[in-house]
Amino acid sequence: MRIAIDAMGGDNAPQEIVAGSLDAARAYPDVTLILVGDEGQIKQCAGANLPTNIEIVHTTEKIEAEDEPVKAVRRKKDSSMVVAARMVKDGLADGMVSAGNTGALMTAGLLIVGRVKGIERPALASIWPTMGGNSMLTLDVGANMDAEANHLYQYALMANAYAQIVLEQEKPRIGLLNIGAEPGKGDKLRKEAYPLLEAGPFHFVGNIEAREAMNDKCDVLVADGFTGNNMLKLIEGFGLGIFGELKKIFYKSALTKLAALALKSGLSAFKKKFDYAEYGGAPLLGIDGAVIKAHGSSNARAFRMAIHQARAFLKGDVLGKIRTDLSAGGEEKA
Repeated sequence: MRIAIDAMGGDNAPQEIVAGSLDAARAYPDVTLILVGDEGQIKQCAGANLPTNIEIVHTTEKIEAEDEPVKAVRRKKDSSMVVAARMVKDGLADGMVSAGNTGALMTAGLLIVGRVKGIERPALASIWPTMGGNSMLTLDVGANMDAEANHLYQYALMANAYAQIVLEQEKPRIGLLNIGAEPGKGDKLRKEAYPLLEAGPFHFVGNIEAREAMNDKCDVLVADGFTGNNMLKLIEGFGLGIFGELKKIFYKSALTKLAALALKSGLSAFKKKFDYAEYGGAPLLGIDGAVIKAHGSSNARAFRMAIHQARAFLKGDVLGKIRTDLSAGGEEKA
């Protein structure tokens, strides 16, 4: 199993990316990690004793966070992200992980790696914690701003395969993000998608309102990219705000500091539950390879978890299951 690593992508590249890759290489001897990027910088970060399952492919360019995605992918042909994507396309790597420019990664996935046959539009999936302690896979969170009903059906089909294999959920509950729980609610898109999802070869549990989404009502939450991305950013912003306000309260006086000390273990567990580093990256489902988007500000642990996710994706043959499910009835919905 060979996974290409965009060593130059992300806010903390290449230091944290290389550190996370070294940790993953030592933890997973069955995986060869190919660090793609500036060889001098990578070696400076990695030190002298590289694990035997680490390779380096030198590139001279990198895609910056502010670069326009399509132009960057087309013009920066020797960038770490583009070269990693080309390796997946050419069969030199089975998958890739990048913490770089999200739009550019989606563009590279589409234009270079290509789509799974039968999937009209790939979707970016994100793993969210729920109040019940379980994980919820939400898609699309930004790959496509516009969607049709059959696209939402395909999102559910792909997410069902991913949740079964990577998240080890035997019978994932599939929900449709909507403004009401009753069938027939919502706009034209949701009304058309509901019967398709209801007839799908997965466990559809109906509409899920946004206020109920974090209460362990489903294992997979299906949305169009515009709605899903807005919900993702709202939850991220609210979470950061909550932790910020709690910090102000607990550091207000000597008495509140004592209270914080007494609650330290519980607060640490609560914060860990909502820490993106614990969940790895976001798979770009529908691309013909394991393409994982790590958080842009990933530290070494977060990036190692993203590699863990790519490894589980490949070991479980998620793409094979998606293709099987499509041939068993998915394509006729398109």
